[in-house]
Amino acid sequence: MDRDLSLNIARVTEAAALSGAKFLGKGDKNGADGAAVDAMRRMFDTVHINGTVVIGEGEIDEAPMLYIGEEIGTRQNDDVAVDIAVDPIDGTTAISNGMNNAIAVVAVAPEGCLLHAPDVYMKKIACGPAAKGKIQLDDTVENNIKRVAEAVGKSMEDITVSVLDRPRHDDLIQEIRKTGARIRKISDGDIVTAIYTCFEESGIDLIMGIGGAPEGVVAAAALKCLGGDFQGRLVHFDDAQLSRIEKSPAEEGKIYTIDDLVKGDDVIFSATGVSNGDLLKGVHFMKGNKASTQSLVLRLPSRTVRFIDSVHDLNHKPEYAK
Repeated sequence: MDRDLSLNIARVTEAAALSGAKFLGKGDKNGADGAAVDAMRRMFDTVHINGTVVIGEGEIDEAPMLYIGEEIGTRQNDDVAVDIAVDPIDGTTAISNGMNNAIAVVAVAPEGCLLHAPDVYMKKIACGPAAKGKIQLDDTVENNIKRVAEAVGKSMEDITVSVLDRPRHDDLIQEIRKTGARIRKISDGDIVTAIYTCFEESGIDLIMGIGGAPEGVVAAAALKCLGGDFQGRLVHFDDAQLSRIEKSPAEEGKIYTIDDLVKGDDVIFSATGVSNGDLLKGVHFMKGNKASTQSLVLRLPSRTVRFIDSVHDLNHKPEYAK
């Protein structure tokens, strides 16, 4: 893929963030998500790709735009064929409640390189580059924490594990605490938390638990660009979710490595902060109908990590924040 594509993908996440941020703290997570989806779709229409959404906002009969299987981009004869994974807002509850760490996300890879994960759950484990190769999804909590601690040069008591704050994780939390490790519970947004494992200043060494499978693929794309590690296995909690798995090309019992989820070494990832977070600043609306954004843009094979600070004059970009 052309390396210049990364800047255009950043424009897509900026558009989604600017539109979604209009709903910060207004108690309308569906409105925020819908606005971000619409803005992302409009911006994709300007990008020279022959794209297919493999991770999106549901099936064709569930979402008007950016549904799984939708073809996007200018789709001209010489446009590159790519898989697209989108999460217009990772952290809709955070947006609704005016909380931190909501982001707009897109991952792009050549056609056939992103796992077409169904909209079900995934048991996950992820870590940063220092512990790559040291995690194993089906091993014990204690053994995984011990190996990660050895790899990063810490005691087990100084390891911090991030876990989604859900009742399903009560037993997992107890197992982690028995090792002496610290826990950081998060209410929402497990993509950005997986990325944190690759930034030492975040203080997060490991993520564990069950979250969304589509988010798992997106997180794996980011971690692959950053040199981190990820493993996941699909999980279902009802017959409808089982049916989605059976209709998909994915396998329920298989442990997917980071290279299974994101094949090859040509990946672009962009995330733009919607609300303020530990990694990215959120959208800030300023006088004169201007707004600032901060984005993280990653690219393989170069492993380039870019933080892009932008100021947008919305008088000249009305489509960004409708």
